[in-house]
Amino acid sequence: MTLTPEQTTEIEAARASTSPTLRPTVPALEAMLFTAIPVLDHGFIRVVDYMGDDSAVVQAARVSYGRGTRKALEDEGLIRYLMRHYHSTPFEMCEIKFHVKLPIFVARQWIRHRTANVNEYSARYSIMDKDYYIPAPEQLAVQSSDNRQGRGEVLDSQTAERVLNLLREDAEQTYGHYEEMLDEDGIGLARELARMNLTLNTYTQWYWKTDLHNLFHFLRLRADSHAQYEIRVYAEAMLETVKAWVPLSYGAFCDYRLGAVTFSAKMMTVLKKLLADEPVEQATSGLSKREWAEMLAALGR
Repeated sequence: MTLTPEQTTEIEAARASTSPTLRPTVPALEAMLFTAIPVLDHGFIRVVDYMGDDSAVVQAARVSYGRGTRKALEDEGLIRYLMRHYHSTPFEMCEIKFHVKLPIFVARQWIRHRTANVNEYSARYSIMDKDYYIPAPEQLAVQSSDNRQGRGEVLDSQTAERVLNLLREDAEQTYGHYEEMLDEDGIGLARELARMNLTLNTYTQWYWKTDLHNLFHFLRLRADSHAQYEIRVYAEAMLETVKAWVPLSYGAFCDYRLGAVTFSAKMMTVLKKLLADEPVEQATSGLSKREWAEMLAALGR
């Protein structure tokens, strides 16, 4: 992980500064506030602000005043009911803002989630850091033969070393040319033009603010085992902050979204027949071969 001296000073100053507040706070998340959590080789996430907690979800659902007098067990039951039955608006009452440093190719995948407020580091205004992502050898794999957007077998050590050398050489060369084009005593090219030469593994940064409902949607997709590794590790780090922030909502999310599977109506018909020990085959089930395989995999059959 790489933090600039200015960022380190900013973090230290923010953590040293305290002020009284009447709004609900979460001690476990307060302890993590502003602290950079390492991700990949030079990336990080850090929580810079948040609003609400589990009580805010409950309060919104009940439209009550204050934090309420009901028992925590009742609050947990309500939150689990809301999650189980896909009630979204109570979870929208909580918001969180992250500062994220990530490779550009991960950012382009991430930005497809159009449910957040984003402000990215401007390479028109500032010079990009000389940080670029180099994968660990065990993350280098050939294209999957049955998944157009996935990885297959891991490369052998000799081939992996060749790929790593190519990545390093290309990143070093393009950043060197970037600096040469920016040099005010030489070419002096405008920053908005010079930036186009950088590789997609160059790190960028942004502030990303979203509500809890949309954060859960992001995490359900990106913390899934099928998600690309480079974005999944960011989602997994964010999950730890959510666990500290809203533990009851986090537990419900893990049970009903992250660790759950969904069966279609046709799959339910097949499942009922299987439970009744009735014969059923893919050809007559109304399911495609892929649907059939996914259903059996979910059932561990």
